[in-house]
Amino acid sequence: MDERFDSLSVALKGELADSLASAVASVQGSMEVTATDAIFTGNNVWMMLCTALVFIMHLGFAGVEAGFTQSKNTVNILFKNTLTPVIGLLTYAFFGFALMYPGDFNGILGFAGFVLDPGDGGMGAGYADGGYTYWTDFLFQGMFAATAATIVSGAVAERIKITSYLVFTFLFVGLTYPIIGSWQWGGGFLSELSFMGGESVGFYDFAGSTLVHSVGGWGALAGVILLGPRIGKYEDGKINDFPGSSVPLATIGVFLLWLGWFGFNGGSVLSADPSATSLVLVTTSLAAAAGAMGALFTAYFVFKRLDLGMVLNGILAGLVGITAGADQMSPYAAMFIGLVAGCLVVLSAVSLDRLKLDDCVGAVSVHLTCGIWGTLAVGIFGAKASLAQFVYQLTGVALCGLAAFGSAFLFFFLLKRTFGIRVSEEHEISGLDSHEHGIRGYTIIFDE
Repeated sequence: MDERFDSLSVALKGELADSLASAVASVQGSMEVTATDAIFTGNNVWMMLCTALVFIMHLGFAGVEAGFTQSKNTVNILFKNTLTPVIGLLTYAFFGFALMYPGDFNGILGFAGFVLDPGDGGMGAGYADGGYTYWTDFLFQGMFAATAATIVSGAVAERIKITSYLVFTFLFVGLTYPIIGSWQWGGGFLSELSFMGGESVGFYDFAGSTLVHSVGGWGALAGVILLGPRIGKYEDGKINDFPGSSVPLATIGVFLLWLGWFGFNGGSVLSADPSATSLVLVTTSLAAAAGAMGALFTAYFVFKRLDLGMVLNGILAGLVGITAGADQMSPYAAMFIGLVAGCLVVLSAVSLDRLKLDDCVGAVSVHLTCGIWGTLAVGIFGAKASLAQFVYQLTGVALCGLAAFGSAFLFFFLLKRTFGIRVSEEHEISGLDSHEHGIRGYTIIFDE
């Protein structure tokens, strides 16, 4: 009897142990799945928040451009800045996204097809290493795309035909930007650049000092050259300043852009990784602050005044400068990069005026000049700083610049020869708001 009881007891203990082990394994597996889902959801929420922050940058661009230009053209400025993200998102949906991320391609030009389709795994943690879903990916990248044309808008303001600008935006955002972007972010030839017997680290641009900002800056430069300066800007050897419509509006616009840059650079981590996002936000802000100081002192040395406009552009210059290497820089390197960018933006603006290249808001100086500096700074201060890395950076800047400027010049030239790109002298003098849109941006009614 005792022997049978002992056997039964052993059997029951074995079954109980197996059941407990199975239950523990089940709970552990469930906890792992839950943790994975939680991390994936957190990453995706962060990326959607960053997408919203990048979207608000378009309001910042609108404020800066409208504030720095004349009141008689305010509605025209706001109209362009409203249609730019509209065109950008639609073209990116139809073919831009597929051009920028074509999958397996020859490294120069590829196309994934006209249909947006997340496929079987596009909505799960298996997509993009659990950083975000396919749809979040598309929307985040689409917001980036439209900013390249918005940069052009400010430089060519107050004298470009609205229809020609919209056609240019369609071509530049739909074709030029995604093709150049595919060379690096889409896995193209720049991402695997290797020569000088060095390590195959490739060209590096974390969030777009070159791929977004200098691409837009090259487009702006092409437009400024072919359009020519505004009437009365350069007369009798003098440079005439046209008063902006609203300095407060321009200031608000800059601070909205600074806010949006937390999403622009923070989202480029492509996850909510705590250490990476924290560093990026710190380097981004320090570079912006140092850029303001660099512009403040340089402008005072050049103009002998405390120039708010230059300080505001200095903030943007620092932001553009740090964007290529925000994830690699120490706080002190970020401050130096921003400081240099703030100095450069003033010197660049003065140089463009001496060349009689009329850039209404300083877009070329902010986005092109400082975009180039920030990209090259990766080869000097970045995690893999070396002569080889510097040459990779310089090569990327040159090739992207050639493609961006060449295509933008071609688009503007063809538009100039066909539809024309400049409004009539009468419309430019009296203002584009009344002639192009039938309303004015600012209306003051006096009681009689």
